Amino acid sequence: MSATVLLARHGSHDEVGAVLSGRSEIALNAAGRAEAERLAEHLASTPLTAIHSSPRRRTRETADIVAARHGLTVQLIDALDEIDFGDWAGRSFASLDGDPDWARWNDARGTAPTPGGETMAAAAGRAARHLATLEDEGGTILCVSHCDVIRGAVADYLGLDLDRLLTFDCAPGSLTTLALANGRGRIVTLNEVPR
Repeated sequence: MSATVLLARHGSHDEVGAVLSGRSEIALNAAGRAEAERLAEHLASTPLTAIHSSPRRRTRETADIVAARHGLTVQLIDALDEIDFGDWAGRSFASLDGDPDWARWNDARGTAPTPGGETMAAAAGRAARHLATLEDEGGTILCVSHCDVIRGAVADYLGLDLDRLLTFDCAPGSLTTLALANGRGRIVTLNEVPR
């Protein structure tokens, strides 16, 4: 079997770039809804066979906008959930700037822990394991998730060390395309932003 997996980051919300939202239930803002609409328009002629989403509100809203065009029901998938950032969740990036543990997290994602949350390896692993199961489903599956979860899955398929996650972008409303066949994955596009 083979499958195409479209990894979409949710649209923007009021905390993007300012707060480590984590597993909060923040909604898309007007810009994020517009990004989701552009994503839906971009995928309007793509024959999606399923839409999977992280259970967070911002991902569900993004997925629902695309699903409305395809007549599909969004399936909530815990493996696509945001990283559990533990005690860092809800803190502003400005307040984290002087924290040595935060600096270590950003320099050594492969080994640095979060305070009371999960590791980057655990988050990337759960996402990659879910994506690997999609080859047997076949077709084209949209998976709506979060920036670092998508980066982690991409790193897994590229064989990149998790410490290199910050070397590529994953913009709000962007698409990364993964082709799965014969138990292997190939990155087809990375951080494609529909206009």
